Amino acid sequence: MESSSAQASRLLAVAGNPNSGKTSLFNRLTGLRHRVGNYAGVTVERVEGTMTFADGETRRVVDLPGCYSLSSNAPDERIARDALLGLLPDTAQPDAVLVVVDASNLERNLYFATQMLEVGVPMCIALNMIDVAERHGHKVDAAALEKELGVPVVPVVARTGQNFDKLRESIREARRGQRLWRMPAEAEEALNDLHVAVQACGYLPTVSEEAEALRRLCHARDEDPFLARGGDELRAAVTQARARLEAASIDREALESEFRYALCEGIVERVRSDTGEGDTRSAAIDRVVTHRVLGPIIYILIMGLIFESVYTWAGPIMDGIESATGWLGEQVARLLGPGMFTDLMVNGVLAGVGGIIIFLPQICLLFLFLSILEDCGYLARAAFLVDRVMRGVGLHGRAFIPLMSSFACAIPGIMATRSMEDRKDRLVTMLVAPLISCSARLPVYALMIAAFIPKGYQGFTLLSMYVLSVVAALGAAWVLRKTVVKGKPATFMMELPSYKMPAWGHVLRTVAQRGGVFVKQAGTVILAISIILWFLATFPRSDEAVEAEAKTRIEQGASETDTANWAGGEKIRRSYAGRLGRAMEPVIEPLGFDWRIGVGLVTSFAAREVLVSTMGIVFSVGDDVDEGSVALRDRLRDAKRPNGTKAYNGLVAISLMVFFVLACQCMSTLAVIKRETNTYRWPIFCFVYMTALAWVGSFIVYQGGLALGFG
Repeated sequence: MESSSAQASRLLAVAGNPNSGKTSLFNRLTGLRHRVGNYAGVTVERVEGTMTFADGETRRVVDLPGCYSLSSNAPDERIARDALLGLLPDTAQPDAVLVVVDASNLERNLYFATQMLEVGVPMCIALNMIDVAERHGHKVDAAALEKELGVPVVPVVARTGQNFDKLRESIREARRGQRLWRMPAEAEEALNDLHVAVQACGYLPTVSEEAEALRRLCHARDEDPFLARGGDELRAAVTQARARLEAASIDREALESEFRYALCEGIVERVRSDTGEGDTRSAAIDRVVTHRVLGPIIYILIMGLIFESVYTWAGPIMDGIESATGWLGEQVARLLGPGMFTDLMVNGVLAGVGGIIIFLPQICLLFLFLSILEDCGYLARAAFLVDRVMRGVGLHGRAFIPLMSSFACAIPGIMATRSMEDRKDRLVTMLVAPLISCSARLPVYALMIAAFIPKGYQGFTLLSMYVLSVVAALGAAWVLRKTVVKGKPATFMMELPSYKMPAWGHVLRTVAQRGGVFVKQAGTVILAISIILWFLATFPRSDEAVEAEAKTRIEQGASETDTANWAGGEKIRRSYAGRLGRAMEPVIEPLGFDWRIGVGLVTSFAAREVLVSTMGIVFSVGDDVDEGSVALRDRLRDAKRPNGTKAYNGLVAISLMVFFVLACQCMSTLAVIKRETNTYRWPIFCFVYMTALAWVGSFIVYQGGLALGFG
């Protein structure tokens, strides 16, 4: 008999198609006793829990990423395949695998299940959603399906837990499967020869070698890491095997799908009986929501609701967080007393923590809506509707939702790219999402428009900034697809699942997990940069000199409020941030900016809206101003250059707004890109290309305006 420690160390993998109910089944098996991390070296989430059998035996359970096929090169599906083969660092090969099959979409799910039979890991099948299948008019004979596949098959309803006791016992009876289909003789001979070459490599489990030989024969790309691992001999064997298929006029890329689907069709015919009563509800809904005219209108309305919720509904909560952070800062300052440590805690640490938490309402609301739409079955239809439009600029259909979400904030928008399977599609979307005008830019627009744009043109100017952001994002996506991230969008293939009520427990867990990932991963970077910016704005200390001059000003009749505001501005002028602003002046002067705006550009890297409060300090109005401050507007209008001319005008205001449209003035966004790509390369690239684009855009606006006489 096995020891309890040996039993507990055994690993069960749960695998299946997206929308098959896999995660709901995993949650019910583990009773929510699970933890979330990442697979080593990648950002794909690893969810692991513990299940308990009736006799008290426990087993570790890992929820693999959803897969349509083990032949895909999508990051999630590659991770799932490598986990099954035991090829991932710090991840043991599973002792058994539970494959979740959607009974209401049997043929499509059997494609993946029959691939799993060939991996060589003992397996059993949970035939899920049998209640949905029956509503669609399909009755599946689980015993007949078990006989066809040669592994245990248990009909279940993950949503309610129906038949889960039997499912747990079937896990102990998991058996190895085998390939159930055959190809033409020429293809079988080529596969056998390639199988020998794969065996010679010696880095795969013996039982998995034929399946991997098949994948390399039909699907593996030249950059496949495990094809490269096999060396020149394996590459030569693959080339030779493919040449044999070509000589026999066999389409290798269609080979597996043609014969595997033929197998699946035959199995479905033998194990499923249809009553003739189809899912009329889903069909009726689809006639409306995927209609050529009504479909896009409904889509825009739904996306508009999401946009409105993330942009507006989160506002009161964010205001409350901001007020609570300010109140806490006041209490800390009162408790610790004046001093540099207090300044660090209040304006560095607490300000950084506030800058992290304030985004949570937007992130949670976004993922709440996306999880509901995905669970109910609409998200697949939404991506289908806009795929043709997005494809014209090199983006994938799923990119529309992250980009639209970025109007509220690029952070939840970038995190929403996780629904995209192809790495290049996801990367391009992340790199252009920060170009969409988020809510943090609005205070900058509002201040500049109110101060310098005539009333008859204010609304048009604001609209122009948002239109410019969309055009810039689409244009940048097209350029990136032609240069840095070459390639066409991945073929848009997605099943349209039946409509059903969302699993609210799963929805809420998804929201909590996404929010937690942001706080733990991106939050640490944001906090560190907040402290760095505090240091730049605080040092070198000039308190004594400024206070002495402030005392003189008061003695000469200046009010204490005006003197305090002047002192705040003078301290930042003498700080490293002020010096950096002066050092930047030669670079930003062609854009119409002076050192004061340079200081604002430095501090606004913490958050774009910080520009407004920074300008309030620099112009001695105070640090509690907002975009509606009349005093700040007047100071901006009256500001002079050293030669006595006006420092700012309408042309400078437009140039500054264009800069903020195009520049990545947001450390939080860069932190999330780093988190999602697991490298500093892409956030650095994003910052550099957007800053260069912003400089060029502002230069054209300002210098072009001067040439046309608008200065």
